[in-house]
This record gives sequence, C-alpha cells and structure tokens, in this order.
Amino acid sequence: MAGSVHINWYATLFRGDRFERALAEIAPIALRYGATGYDVYRSRDDEYRFLQISHFAEKHSWDEYWGGPEFSNWRTQYSSWYQIPLTYVWHDHVVSMHVGEEHPVL
Repeated sequence: MAGSVHINWYATLFRGDRFERALAEIAPIALRYGATGYDVYRSRDDEYRFLQISHFAEKHSWDEYWGGPEFSNWRTQYSSWYQIPLTYVWHDHVVSMHVGEEHPVL
C-alpha cells in the first residue's frame, strides 16, 4: 500500500541553515529508489525543527532508500548536525485532495 515516511529532524545549535541545505541534498535521492515524491518542511516557530516526508508506493522501497549507501553516508557525514535519537514513521495513504483536482484520491 502506498504511503509516506515522516522523519522529524532537529538540527543542532547554529546549524539550521546548513542543515536545511543538507536535507535538500538528500531528499531528492529518494526518487532513485522509487519514491513518487518528497517534501521537506522547516518550522517557522522553531527554526531548528524539520520534517522530511518521502512518498513511496511500497514500504520496501523506503527501506532500500534509508539503508542505501547515499543515505547511510549522508547520515554519517552530518551526524553532528542533528539530534539523536532519530526515528521515522511509515503512514499508509488513506485519502488526499489538492486544489485543482476534481476528485479526491482514494
């Protein structure tokens, strides 16, 4: 079943802007692993809080992206730029609607 993975990142002190650029570097790599899209959000209330969302048709594709060499190397390179523990959550896609669409996607 299609779904999305949400990763809540929290950048370490004074690294918010650089961490934003680092996330912009790794998020598109998900497309190589079959992602149908991705989003990265930065909180306006807390400039060190980020949310990365990757959309996949199958969960195993997410597992390959997360455990793949690009993301593993990225996490190693930037490990001091975000707080640990780091967790992610898979969400099954139930329904969505966007302005300009005629019908909701079920």
